[in-house]
Amino acid sequence: MYGPDSADRNLMYYLTVYNEPISQPAEPENLDTEGLLKGIYLLAPAEPEDRDKKRPRAQLLASGVSVPWALEAQKVLAQDWGVSADVWSVTSWNELRRDGLAAEEHAFLNPGDEPRTPFVAQQLAGATGPVIAVTDYMKAVPDQIRQFIPNEFASLGADGFGFSDTRQAARRFFKNDTHSIVVKTLQLLAARGEVDPSAPSYAIDRYKLLDVTAGTTGGSGGDS
Repeated sequence: MYGPDSADRNLMYYLTVYNEPISQPAEPENLDTEGLLKGIYLLAPAEPEDRDKKRPRAQLLASGVSVPWALEAQKVLAQDWGVSADVWSVTSWNELRRDGLAAEEHAFLNPGDEPRTPFVAQQLAGATGPVIAVTDYMKAVPDQIRQFIPNEFASLGADGFGFSDTRQAARRFFKNDTHSIVVKTLQLLAARGEVDPSAPSYAIDRYKLLDVTAGTTGGSGGDS
């Protein structure tokens, strides 16, 4: 589907249909419209009282159906582990990469100019802690922006095919569900010395991360 200007064949709109029904929430107050249009905006900052306690910090980047999982992981991290996480909604990994590459190209061809900071790096400026990106796509999709992230970075996604089961079991199998976000966050924080080194292993056992039947993420609308 092309835009209203038929002469611009570089503009294409598309619809992505997921296998999980999710109600579209109301537009949040003070929406960062520029961030939404350019690819990323802060959806749910950590609670102020959590930030004031100087807890370990993390940044959760999620897109599509993964956004509710990140929001749930934010709660689990705060309640079970004392970790304060911000949740960012990524509306386009591709747009963020295009912007980052354009910034690199400009710096390459204009060595005398001050380099432009990629938009995703601008948005995350001052955001402390590791970045965990989660999608229901392959990890290669969020990995597109890895080079533009100023923090430690890890991605979770659904690499591979052929696992046909409930959505909860599939997401547990691919390790991109709520508790996988929690464990990956703890792993990166442990590497920084900000949580107990045993926390990731304990969390794997606590949430039965190796048991696909223990998955709880993605059950909206039934088990189909």
